[in-house]
Amino acid sequence: MIRIAVANQKGGVGKTTTAINLATALAASGLRILLIDLDPQGNASTGLGITHAQRSLSSYELLTGQSTLEDAVVASPVPRLDIIPATVDLSGAEIELIEFEGRTHRLDKALEGTADVKWDVCLIDCPPSLGLLTVNALIAANAILVPLQTEFFALEGLSQLLQTVERIRARFNPELSIIGVALTMFDRRNNLSSQVADDVRACLGKIVFDTVIPRNVRLSEAPSHGIPALIYDHRCPGSEAYIALARELIGRLPRQAKAAA
Repeated sequence: MIRIAVANQKGGVGKTTTAINLATALAASGLRILLIDLDPQGNASTGLGITHAQRSLSSYELLTGQSTLEDAVVASPVPRLDIIPATVDLSGAEIELIEFEGRTHRLDKALEGTADVKWDVCLIDCPPSLGLLTVNALIAANAILVPLQTEFFALEGLSQLLQTVERIRARFNPELSIIGVALTMFDRRNNLSSQVADDVRACLGKIVFDTVIPRNVRLSEAPSHGIPALIYDHRCPGSEAYIALARELIGRLPRQAKAAA
């Protein structure tokens, strides 16, 4: 199982929207997907229609050792897509985990064993910070996918994230790589969006996905219905873009994951 952290310390860049819709598109391609919601806001869980009654066990219990991976997993309405939901309890986990032995490796340890047999790809929806939850995700992950909003401060925030990735590589996880940068919230009517996209590609080259995710009202509406945009309206520009992005991502996955698709 390849583990991909969907991370960016900036909020509102489309991390959760990207995680939900990529997970859905990958599942539709035939891959068995596990989505882990590590954001205390629990938006990925809500966006997949997971009710609060279904969150008696969550990523909080998983990290603190109160639940096993198998017990915390909830089947989503999307075939071949399972989720470990999040609750607001995660907001206190940053402080609580300080007292735990191996606090930076809690998620990595929890994913050992049966997870590699049951799922092909694990997507981890990270909170908008570079705290202990995100560090756990980066140590557990094989790769990181960075949603990057096409706005003025995008590159500044990206540089901080890249520095954190290098620290994680040096100290904990030398195999961590950046599988790609996805440009999100692209507005074709705005010259600034095109300028930022050009600057990002000039700086990072082929690591940036060719597919660009546009600003699209359907992407914003879908979570209120508890379903991914790909199911809410699979023909809208946002859904079509995420389908294209999933194809690109599959092309960058290790060979064993591609074979399952």
